[in-house]
Amino acid sequence: MNQLVSFGSRKVPPDEKRRLVQKHFDTVAPRYDLTNTLLSFGLQHVWKRTAVRLLGLRPGQGVVDVCGGTADLALLAARVVLPGGRLVVYDFNRAMMELGRAKVRKAGRASQFLFIEGDAEALALADASCDAAMVGFGIRNLVSMDQGLKEMHRVLKPGGRLLILEFSQPTNRWFRTLYDLYSFTVMPLVGKIMVGSWEAYTYLPESIRRFPGPAELSLRLKALGFTEVTWRPLSNGIAVAYLARKSVS
Repeated sequence: MNQLVSFGSRKVPPDEKRRLVQKHFDTVAPRYDLTNTLLSFGLQHVWKRTAVRLLGLRPGQGVVDVCGGTADLALLAARVVLPGGRLVVYDFNRAMMELGRAKVRKAGRASQFLFIEGDAEALALADASCDAAMVGFGIRNLVSMDQGLKEMHRVLKPGGRLLILEFSQPTNRWFRTLYDLYSFTVMPLVGKIMVGSWEAYTYLPESIRRFPGPAELSLRLKALGFTEVTWRPLSNGIAVAYLARKSVS
């Protein structure tokens, strides 16, 4: 019997979570970028730029953007690693990947990106084939976060770096109270107006609330074989950039 996993506040079978996550992104994709920009007051763009800068990419490197359908992180990485590097955008939702493809075409980089539609928990990439792996606001949506992290560890070269950009709970108690109020009232209302679904943006704060905090996630990364694990809170801890390295030994 399959063990139940979390989908927001619900416990569901693994295959049901995959179906629900697909449905979620099919629903939000048409106005995904605009909605997230509004909900974050534009801060999502600051967080992404900061996180990619912290990754310390170099020209000519190969990078995989996991759960990267919209290609935002990959396009930021491209500014550093191209023309000699390689960018792979990996996602299991076709509607989100179409957003990314459109952005890449608009940037005139279509021939320099490889888009792969597939499961982040079973990456169709060779062992030790990437200098860096990134996942932005997507690790929460996996059926097994640990399996996804194991796969990113597998495809990294020895010494390769991992970036996780993810939402978290604000560090200040009073601000956290206001943030929860905003998350569970304003976010769903905006979601209803923008994409016609109250539930889509109820799932978001529920999944954030159940996501491990920085200390716990850091321990899990170390247990999976990553070293030099650090994190940096962004905007009072609303988001956190995690950095880790695959051991060279």
